[in-house]
Amino acid sequence: MAATMKIKKGDMVQVLAGKDRGKQGRVLEARPTDGSVIVENLNLVKRHTKPKPIRDASRMGGTQIIPGGIVEKASPLDVSNVMLVCPTCKQATRVGVKVKEIKGETVRVRFCKRCNEEIDR
Repeated sequence: MAATMKIKKGDMVQVLAGKDRGKQGRVLEARPTDGSVIVENLNLVKRHTKPKPIRDASRMGGTQIIPGGIVEKASPLDVSNVMLVCPTCKQATRVGVKVKEIKGETVRVRFCKRCNEEIDR
């Protein structure tokens, strides 16, 4: 898997495949090494956890405990199953990359392939 992805943390994406197909959410974490992203409130899985004591929580009195039970948490989605939502045209779109010269530096800028507007400003 390539180390560069066209989807970054904070982007709004739409899910293309899986149980949450068609839903939109914000990217909480991008993992280029795995080629996956974690999307807020999408692809939720349930984990059964045991109660755990907190070590040196307050040093005053009894021990505090992290409650156990069934916890829902977002699991990673493959980056090929999500598509970026353009902030200007509000539609799921493919992403292109332009190389620009800004103050003598070359900068890679993402743009929407539907409306040709820049995504990174």
